[in-house]
Amino acid sequence: MKSDHRTSIAQRFPALSPPVLRAVRVRFHDVCIGLLLLILSVAANGQPAQFFVAADGNDSWSGTLTEPNAGSTDGPFASLERARDAIRNKKKTGQLRAGAMVQIRQGAYELKTTFTLNAADSGSENAPIIYQAYKDETVSLRGGPAIRGFQPVSDPAMAKRLPPESQGKIWSVDLKAAGITDFGEVATQGKQLEIFFNEKPMQMARWPNEGFVKIGEVLGGKPVVMNGIKGDRSGIFTYTGDRPKRWVNEPEGVLHGYWFWDWSDAYQQIGSIDTAKRVLKLKPPFHSFGYRPGQRYYALNLLSELDQPGEWYLDRAAGRLYFWPPGPLDKGEVVLSVLPTLIQLRDASWLAFRGLNLEATRGTAIVIEGGNHARISNCTIRNTGSWAVRVEGGTDHGVEGCHIYQLGEGGISLQGGDRMKLIPAKHYAANNHIHDFGRLYRAYRPAIALGGVGQAAAHNHIHDGPHNAIQFGGNDHLIEFNEVHHVCEETGDVGAFYTGRDWTARGTLIRCNYFHHIERPGPHGAMSVYLDDAASGITILGNIFYKAGRAMFIGGGRDNLVENNIFVDCTSSVHVDARGLNWMKFRVDDDGDLPERLAAMPYKMPPWSTQYPKLVNILRDEPGAPKGNEVVRNISVGGEWLDVEKGAKPLVNLKDNLVDQDPRFVDRAGGNFQLRKDSPAIKLGFKPIPLEKIGPGTPWSFPR
Repeated sequence: MKSDHRTSIAQRFPALSPPVLRAVRVRFHDVCIGLLLLILSVAANGQPAQFFVAADGNDSWSGTLTEPNAGSTDGPFASLERARDAIRNKKKTGQLRAGAMVQIRQGAYELKTTFTLNAADSGSENAPIIYQAYKDETVSLRGGPAIRGFQPVSDPAMAKRLPPESQGKIWSVDLKAAGITDFGEVATQGKQLEIFFNEKPMQMARWPNEGFVKIGEVLGGKPVVMNGIKGDRSGIFTYTGDRPKRWVNEPEGVLHGYWFWDWSDAYQQIGSIDTAKRVLKLKPPFHSFGYRPGQRYYALNLLSELDQPGEWYLDRAAGRLYFWPPGPLDKGEVVLSVLPTLIQLRDASWLAFRGLNLEATRGTAIVIEGGNHARISNCTIRNTGSWAVRVEGGTDHGVEGCHIYQLGEGGISLQGGDRMKLIPAKHYAANNHIHDFGRLYRAYRPAIALGGVGQAAAHNHIHDGPHNAIQFGGNDHLIEFNEVHHVCEETGDVGAFYTGRDWTARGTLIRCNYFHHIERPGPHGAMSVYLDDAASGITILGNIFYKAGRAMFIGGGRDNLVENNIFVDCTSSVHVDARGLNWMKFRVDDDGDLPERLAAMPYKMPPWSTQYPKLVNILRDEPGAPKGNEVVRNISVGGEWLDVEKGAKPLVNLKDNLVDQDPRFVDRAGGNFQLRKDSPAIKLGFKPIPLEKIGPGTPWSFPR
């Protein structure tokens, strides 16, 4: 059982929101939607066509039976592609007026190629096409094979390279003999081969096993100064200790670290090591920001560092995998990732995938491009090398009720809509549980990313990530009823919800979210809502911030509304600065990137001029000044209330805030921040926050 501060709000307050009831609500909602579509389809056109797929099926059979008949002359299909083609044939002959359901029987299916659907595979509103697990059976779609045939290491030369603590504990297997010839690339985004044991990602051999070591002195002749901090772009630096002596003969050693800023990580290949002078030289391409003393890194892909259970190393020249299993190999399963993507939709509409396990990809599990009304529901998506779901363009796509975790990069990316015309795409991520993301690439790989116009993230539970939980840019997004905690765990100058450096990215509403236990050390620490570098026109309404670092951070922006929020034990509840008048003035000047992004939008014409009237004359109204920010009817207890820069103080409207008075919570010690009826905040106009709706479990659809 996890400690109390890591459990969700539903687990901590069962009286408010019983976990079983909440799970039933999600399932009931999903079932209701499915039944409604089915009823509409049947009423209009008759019964939907049904096809079955099974691990012991055959693509020459009819696919209309749930299992092979006694003589094995007919039964389910063996592949999704065969079911897809059967649906296409029925559409061509006009026999698919009621849509279709593909029922997939239990088992693990290794996809040899990406399952691709296009416009020809679309359903319609009254005749959707649904791919789903049969009843409650466990169906896993994998991007790679299960590997068998491991043997104890017998090559004396390889055994000699292993560290002493590994002797007699490492197993190896010939991947080429197992049919694997594509080994990917050691440290290239979306192309890394990984191994998974009993459904958990294993660690490429690394040092140190936990944490980081630090750059000593940076050398070379390409000095760089950023924000007054000195570094060098040559990719040469000193180290302490003698550990790198082990790595001299390693052919593909890699370093992963935060080379200049604590919010920008990158992989770098080792070029050479001077063990006498303790100098490391990296191979180009070098990190764009450069390198500076004291920054963090660790080493990877080194057989000489395969020194604990769960680590592995691949000898690419020989095609041989070395592995220290964390449990008995005969009682577990080793799966490799090979395929970049499991499912791809291109201009396909009215399709649904339900109740499936999707795993073991080098890239993104599901990619949706164009089309409309695709649904990914009640799926488990895990062990990807990149994202879980990426949506690019189209309208009304949704990811709902999914468990998404152990991701190489981010969770769900929703992009779409027309910014020039401010037409929303209305993609959404709702009622998902997303955690343990950003395994391989750490910074700016959020659980949910929103871009374009009019996406939504609602009722999600997000936790355990190194950087952002939700990152957004563009216009008019809705972010509501999410619970977020234990994110920003490894990075600095970071926000759980983050946007920045664009006056035009306005209209997003952040309401009724619960932020807690978001606290990182360092000179800048972690923020809960981080409106960075003049982000403007955002509404933060009815949220709860508990032990949430620098909770509400306005970094020089304008026209932001902070209203009806609760701040408890935060480093500072509200921060406002005037950076556009001082150190960040260069971004506000005529040749800066803020005016450049403004000029790219038709902000002086409708619908921009009517929807965002304060943008029309911004360049003539001290554009670097943080004007128009309002902080009204908030509650702040414990910690620090305001952290407002001197130049910003006269410009911030502070009104009717209850500060350092007892707001009369129902149970502050227990974390129940509902207000009693006699709360003095209510007299100031504070509206109660519906705590019981926060997190997964409440049926949700895009507001009309």
